Amino acid sequence: MTHPLGTITEVFDAVVGADPSRPALVTPTARLTYAEVDSAADRAAAALVELGVAPGDRVAVSLPNDVEVVAAFHGVMRLGAVYVGVNRALADVEVADVLGACAPAVFLAEDERADRHRGICRTVPLGTTAAAAGRSWRDATGAVSPVRFPAPDQDAPAAIAFTSGTTGRPKGVVHSQRGLLLPAAALVSGCGYDSSLRKGDCLPLTILNMQVLTTLVTARAGGCCLLTDRRDARGVAEWIHREGVNVWNSVPALLYDLVHDDHIAPELLRPLSDLWSGGGPCPEELLDAVRARFGLGVRQTYGLTEAPTVVTIEGVGAAHVAGSSGTPLGHVEAVVLDRAGREVPTGELGEITVRASRIGPFAGMYRPTLGYWEDGGVRALGSSELRTGDIGYLDAGGNLHVYDRKKLMILRGGANVYPAEVERVIETLPGVRACAVLGLADPRLGETVAAVVEVDTGCGLSGDDVTRHCRGALARYKVPERVVLVDSLARNAMGKIQRQSLAALFD
Repeated sequence: MTHPLGTITEVFDAVVGADPSRPALVTPTARLTYAEVDSAADRAAAALVELGVAPGDRVAVSLPNDVEVVAAFHGVMRLGAVYVGVNRALADVEVADVLGACAPAVFLAEDERADRHRGICRTVPLGTTAAAAGRSWRDATGAVSPVRFPAPDQDAPAAIAFTSGTTGRPKGVVHSQRGLLLPAAALVSGCGYDSSLRKGDCLPLTILNMQVLTTLVTARAGGCCLLTDRRDARGVAEWIHREGVNVWNSVPALLYDLVHDDHIAPELLRPLSDLWSGGGPCPEELLDAVRARFGLGVRQTYGLTEAPTVVTIEGVGAAHVAGSSGTPLGHVEAVVLDRAGREVPTGELGEITVRASRIGPFAGMYRPTLGYWEDGGVRALGSSELRTGDIGYLDAGGNLHVYDRKKLMILRGGANVYPAEVERVIETLPGVRACAVLGLADPRLGETVAAVVEVDTGCGLSGDDVTRHCRGALARYKVPERVVLVDSLARNAMGKIQRQSLAALFD
């Protein structure tokens, strides 16, 4: 092992060696042991080589929450290639942007999406239709024998998580295997997880953070990973009960739906012993409602793609502190800095910054993202600390309170929406001079997307025209739900739109 954590494959091998018949993965179509997942991962790596993939090449993946996405992830890790998750909710133009940015050696996708992107890169359909016969990913993995490759460099690029960023263009956050394993190991250690863990996820594993929080956490604990693509409240509740999910991370919008659906019997969530919420702030009233309806406390978390994933979480059995996202995991510490980079006193606002823990079993191990993917390589972060761009404070108990976003990102139902990306699409409409996209408070989703659009007099555009245009170019969750058309947007002396007054237009 190159460091105490081992490679992702070595972590998995430790469980296979101890108990190969232990349940490892339950999906909508299969129930696999650790030995069976191990074989599937080795076949995936061998199939990638047959497709011409070499260590360091990018492999883009847009697949459902099923066996293939897990096997593909582990196969890419074993080969030393670079995993690029492509969210299935993205519009085709957004997918094309991601593929253009990462230039993958191969794109594994559902059949229709693979066919639609054949002109951009080499695509391989999953193989769910007769039309894909003979050239599908399922055919490729079925035609090879399992092959084990030499262990890759732990600190080389292993995965890219694309986020649009504040520029409105895909922004690739690059992580190593060490970076992916650290939060998984810290969660298992801090939460006391073991082989009894049955960690469930309904969020897409094309999101890199979800691979960490599900496949890597369960492998580290020797537990079982349970997946579904159901995201409706009733379907999720039935799945939790049927599969005995005992740990689940949700987003506030789904918790809201669970609480407000009278047809969901409280006993359906009885298998849960540990429930997290992330992806945005969860109102105290909603936390109280979950506790009252289901008898469950909800552990708040704070995390970032660049971290990667969870940075703080409310401790097991700890009393809930209103407005808090908990305390740092064992591999990191969170500090709050002023504009000069100095730590501020307890309770004062500043920029949240993440750095390596100086104590405990993970002391000194943490490094944030390797950097950002640009022009076929990594632009290094240049620092061992992660300046998050988020504003918050630490209380006397060391709990982190996230006060506001320094960036303009909108958190809609746990999904990130970047105004610049939506604005770029709207501004391609004839008759649009400028626009500003913002988030409006919503009791269920946290925020909804709204747009104020400056249009030419007499252009004939309507708010419905703007919405229809966005639907053709953006994922559904990014499309503005409310649109206001104006003759002019207020600007300051530098010509910048004065955003602080826009929300009042929707009152």
